[in-house]
This record gives sequence, C-alpha cells and structure tokens, in this order.
Amino acid sequence: MTPTVPPAPRAPTTPRTPLATVLLAPDKFKGTLSAAEVIDALARGIRESAPQVELLSCPIADGGDGTVDAALAAGAELRSSMVTGPTGEPRTARWALSGRTAILELAEVVGLRALPDGTLAPGAASTRGLGELILAAVETGAITVVVGLGGSSSTDAGAGLLQGLGARLRAADGADIAPGLDGLTALVSADLSPALAALEGVSLVAASDVTNPLVGRDGAAAVYGPQKGITPTEIDQANGVLAAAAEILDPDVTVRDAPGAGAAGGTGFALFLLGAEQRSGADVVFELADVDALLDRADVVITGEGKLDEQTLHGKGPAEIARRARERGLPVAAVAGAITLGGDELHAAGIVRAWDLTSRAGSVQDAMENTVPWLIEVGRDLGVWLVNEPDAPEPSARPEDLP
Repeated sequence: MTPTVPPAPRAPTTPRTPLATVLLAPDKFKGTLSAAEVIDALARGIRESAPQVELLSCPIADGGDGTVDAALAAGAELRSSMVTGPTGEPRTARWALSGRTAILELAEVVGLRALPDGTLAPGAASTRGLGELILAAVETGAITVVVGLGGSSSTDAGAGLLQGLGARLRAADGADIAPGLDGLTALVSADLSPALAALEGVSLVAASDVTNPLVGRDGAAAVYGPQKGITPTEIDQANGVLAAAAEILDPDVTVRDAPGAGAAGGTGFALFLLGAEQRSGADVVFELADVDALLDRADVVITGEGKLDEQTLHGKGPAEIARRARERGLPVAAVAGAITLGGDELHAAGIVRAWDLTSRAGSVQDAMENTVPWLIEVGRDLGVWLVNEPDAPEPSARPEDLP
C-alpha cells in the first residue's frame, strides 16, 4: 500500500531560530535503506519546508553492516575480491581502500546476509572468506586493515579466518579441519606462523563494541549462537567445543577471556591471536569520515537508525554522534523506523526531538515497504522544526506529539 503523503507543511515566514547548517548523520535502516538513502529522503523533505538551510551529509556505521558504505561515502576507493562465502560458495565481496588503510566488513563476506537463500548453517558456517579478504587487502598494499565485526553467520572462533590466512589447523589424521563449528570439534594442533608471516608489518583493527569473552555464559555461543541457529540444547556443547579449541589456539590464555574475543562468533578471538587492536566501531568510522570536522561546521545534527532502543545507547553510531554533538552544545534530532526509548532516555542521550515511522505509518509493514515517502514526510516536519524550535529542551518520541 502506498501511503497518502500530505502536502508539505508551510514553514513560518518569520522563523525564530533559523539554522544555517544541518548535519545529516544517520546509520542505515536495516532491511530497508542504506544510510546514504536515508539521508537522500530526509534531505528531499527538508528542502521543501526549509530551503534556506545548508545540508551536510555523513552516513555513519558502528562497525557492522554499512561500515564499507560509510567509508566509501567518506571518499575511500571501492574494491572487490572473490572469496569463499560462509558455506563454501564463491562470493564477490566489496571493501574500501583509503590510502593504505583497508576497511573490510565481516557481514559483507561471511555474515548472515551472505548465506545462500538466508538458510542458517550453525555447524558449517565459516569465516574463511574473511581471512582471504584480509590477505587480498594486504597484497594490494594495505598496511592497516580495519575489520568491522557484526552480523556474523558463524561460531567457529575465527578458525576459518586463520585458515584463510594460511594457518595450519589439523585434525588427528594430519588433515586440515573442516569448516565451521563442526570442523572445530576435530582440532588437535595449530600452527599460526604462516598467518602471522602473511601479516608481518600490518596493523589489524577489530572494529567492534562487543565486550563478550570467547567462552562461558557471556560467550560467543551462549549470547550470539541462537541468532545463528544454535538451539538452546546445543549451547553447552558449542561452548565446550570453543573452550577445547581455545586450549589449543591460546594455550597461555592470553586472549580468550579478553573483552571482545566473543565478537562475531569468536572472530574477535582469532583477530586478537594475530595481534589485532580492538577499537570502537563507531570511533573508527567517525575518524574515516572526519565527523568531528563536520560537527564543528554544524548548527544542528539529525541522526537515526532503523530502531532506537536500548542497544542504541551502548556504542551504536547514533548515540555516539549525539554525545559528540552535545559536547559542542548542538541540538540533536533523531529519526527511526521504530522507537522504544522513552523521553527521559532520549534526553539523557542528548536527543531533543525524535520521530518514528511506524506509528506514523500505522504498521511496521507499511513503514518498511514505504520507507522513502515516510522519510520525506518526516523531513518536511524536520524542516519546520529547524526554523522554528530546534532548541526546545524536551524530547518527543512520537509523531503525534509534534507541534
């Protein structure tokens, strides 16, 4: 159903607080639009009701889906490489190159969205293609490789990644172990020296805000396994497999308990074995996009993502952009497909006004099927807000609360 979009609201002829420069810095609306597409739709609406403002665009991400797109929007060069997909099929994976820094995205290579037909493969899914992609970036001349972790389809402790870089992970008969968590059950010996040699002189960055260890009740299998198809009755067994593999891969217990080792099904663990530094995904993307310089030019900031919820407040891009804007005394508005945060939580995050599409559209289905026209409509309301009351102190979490 195509929504009936009302006529554009008329901006006041004598605005109280005209704002010259507006920074549009949303994350993607997962499952519907990229961050750049969200910006385009909002900008169309804003220009109808507030043509006098200058719009700055900055798609953001937090290390998960959209990290490569954010790097490309910041001026990085698009590259692609043929690698192994999560269940063994050939896959062309995009990545970005900025100078001698490569920006890779696990979700692009071996993530849930990379699974053929979206069919979960909790035992077989492997991170091998990510290791191959890191190697391809290094062979291109990259000396810093940023790996955005998020959206993983596997729980293989990064064993596939290590194999993709040349590490020798052997079963009792001397053969290479099979892919995935199932293959990890046969691991009896490991030689990481070929992978370490392939990365000599290269700095690895694990871009993630996940703090889970590899094993335990807060580990990769227990917390993230269910979304990859591991059933509740299989979690203890999977945790045991990861723990046994860690005894072989990390005999001195140097990284298995490190915060972030459990990221992306244990891919963080493998990256740490290779000397990777963990950094906030949002911080890494913001540096690439030079967000601070854009904030210094802005008078107001508009951010958002598919869903503003409790997770948003823990290292996600919109919360970080709001924090940095608040430090500069800038008002922040947010737009989301859905909002579960209350007014006090929004205000504490530095967001003074918020619009959601679902309550406006009347259903989640309509909001997702007609995201662009609903965003254009919200953009019109944003334009009125921009020239009328951007310094209003109290947030509003629902469209029906708008003036």
